[in-house]
Amino acid sequence: MTRTLILIRHAKSDWDDPRLTDHQRALNPRGRRAAPRIGAWLAREGLRPEEALVSDATRTRETWHLIADRLPDAPAPRLIPALYHASPDTMLRHLRDASAPVVAMVAHNPGTAALARMLAETPHPDFGRYPTAATTVLGFDAEDWRDIAPGTGQVRAFVTPRDLPDPA
Repeated sequence: MTRTLILIRHAKSDWDDPRLTDHQRALNPRGRRAAPRIGAWLAREGLRPEEALVSDATRTRETWHLIADRLPDAPAPRLIPALYHASPDTMLRHLRDASAPVVAMVAHNPGTAALARMLAETPHPDFGRYPTAATTVLGFDAEDWRDIAPGTGQVRAFVTPRDLPDPA
């Protein structure tokens, strides 16, 4: 059996309200346009997560909600406070607790880019910049998420909202 990880950095967030903490920042208009593009692309590609591990920050929850709106039978997010600005090791630890064969993880940089680099057998050249809402699809030849190891993921896709058309 194979495992598929859809690793998503949150969409562009709003910095306009100085009263909000970093954790409370929502998406800005660009981010609210970008996230549905990722969701529509996932649907077109037949990439349907069965489990969603999402940082509990406002911008990651909003990103998942806008992506999930474009996916048939999208799972409710499992909000994980430890994914807020998590290290790649922390992210991997939570991924190893997943049970579904196809998992989406929505988190923050620099952890998201670092996890993508860590897991990929051959990292994508754009992992170094990993812009907002960038999405990597990694495939693993593993029976269980506990069996995946660094350097064993096959990069099946790397996409950013700029690469995609506006969803219909």
